Amino acid sequence: MAKKIVLAGGTGFIGNYFRDKFVQLGYQVIMIARKAPAIPWNKHQAIVDAVEGSEMVINLAGKSVNCRYHEQNKQEILHSRTGTTKLLGDAVKACEKPPALWINASTATIYRHAEDRPMTEADGEIGKGFSVDVATKWEKSFFQYKLTNTRQVALRIAIVLGANGGVMTPYKNLVKFGLGGVQGNGKQMFSFIHVEDLFQIVLFMRDHPELEGIFNCSAPHPVKNEHLMRVLRHRLNRSFGLPAPAPLLELGALFLRTETELILKSRWVLPERLLQAGYAFRYPTIEATIQDVV
Repeated sequence: MAKKIVLAGGTGFIGNYFRDKFVQLGYQVIMIARKAPAIPWNKHQAIVDAVEGSEMVINLAGKSVNCRYHEQNKQEILHSRTGTTKLLGDAVKACEKPPALWINASTATIYRHAEDRPMTEADGEIGKGFSVDVATKWEKSFFQYKLTNTRQVALRIAIVLGANGGVMTPYKNLVKFGLGGVQGNGKQMFSFIHVEDLFQIVLFMRDHPELEGIFNCSAPHPVKNEHLMRVLRHRLNRSFGLPAPAPLLELGALFLRTETELILKSRWVLPERLLQAGYAFRYPTIEATIQDVV
């Protein structure tokens, strides 16, 4: 029989990529999500049966943060992360043969706005505000489980770049329509990771049983927003791009029903623990990443 992996919340851009890669490696991939044919979240015993005897559980569940932060959306963003984590934790605890590894997504947005220095797992400063509050409660809901037979890894994931989804689509459209200048003052740091590196990090965690706890999942060479946009313009053969100052972004975010934090927050995150453990990034720079993705 093929080895079994449970992929929770795996119907988005990252989940689809992971599913296809695991299938290529010969795994049986069982999905848990809100919609069929995946196992629905309200079927506790079916989730237990799926998790039972699996090699690994990977939880990517969570409502997209690409929306306006009104009260209903705030509650859904929080509960879709903490609630699903609890459902998985309860299922793992109910197993006679629990998985060896449980990987739970988290977010690099947990750190404060940083233009002065990078944030590592050891010395990163936790920020303030709604997004940070969600991230801290998400990790707390994960680490409240003290599992003797299951390793737990929380991945603080930076902005994920890939060819078939994620933030690359809107960024490419901005450049194509002449709006590929800096956003805000352009000095905010952009921490990113290629989706292939994110997948390889999951395999790295699988193959290194000594690793557990929190890991920053971000390429080792973050760049300023102005550098990111310059690389994108070059790759898409656009010599010029109009800038988007913060007030204009606020107005645009209102019409697009999103939040400017996604663009204006300075995320300066380094993958210190991964590098110390010996992980070698396939796409360590924004140039290599954009060349592959675009």
